[in-house]
Amino acid sequence: MYGETNQITLTQARQEASTIFLAKVFNWMAIGLGLTGLVAFFTASSGLARAIVVSPLFMILIVAELGLVFYLSARISKIQAATASGLFIGYSVLNGLTLSTVFLAYTSSSIAGTFFITAGMFGAMAVYGLVTKRDLSGLGSFLFMGLIGIIIASVVNIFLKSSGMSWMISLLGVFIFTGLTAYDVQKIKNMGEEGIMSQGEEAIKKGSIMGALALYLDFINLFLMLLRFFGGSRD
Repeated sequence: MYGETNQITLTQARQEASTIFLAKVFNWMAIGLGLTGLVAFFTASSGLARAIVVSPLFMILIVAELGLVFYLSARISKIQAATASGLFIGYSVLNGLTLSTVFLAYTSSSIAGTFFITAGMFGAMAVYGLVTKRDLSGLGSFLFMGLIGIIIASVVNIFLKSSGMSWMISLLGVFIFTGLTAYDVQKIKNMGEEGIMSQGEEAIKKGSIMGALALYLDFINLFLMLLRFFGGSRD
């Protein structure tokens, strides 16, 4: 009986630690999305978005974003938590600058509508990742291979300029990023249960930044894929 009570207490402690860690991750994700949205909106409103899309600055911003993501992922164990936070915020701002260009292609109302559709799908898959008893690690490997596939297909389609292929890539992307959302949420939940909350403030903050970055990328990419289907063109 005593051992059973200890087991229940340990399980509750792990669940509480996981809940606290998840809250930190989602807080950082919300900060990132909020910054991206504000920067995108005000950049588009000021007219700077049009200047960005017709200049070399657009490609410079894309390269800078990719560099930040790769650097943060590769160096997270060696950099300070404050540096990781700054890089995440910097990435969110840069992404806001590049995403401001969607206001040139789609109407504001369709962008807002697609955002809420994305939020609903993301939320549903996040809940699934939290409550499912199924181990999604195998699914994560499969989805990652699918992600590599759509990246390659997207590069090829730059030269082919096939609208049919573009729609197929977007459709596959929707399935891949909804699946990755559930996978990433379960992985973050497991990190909380497996003791990251006992590793010190630096480890907690860096872990929450990396978790937030993964979910942020899932959300943004899902939004962009859905925008192909629900976005109302300005043409």
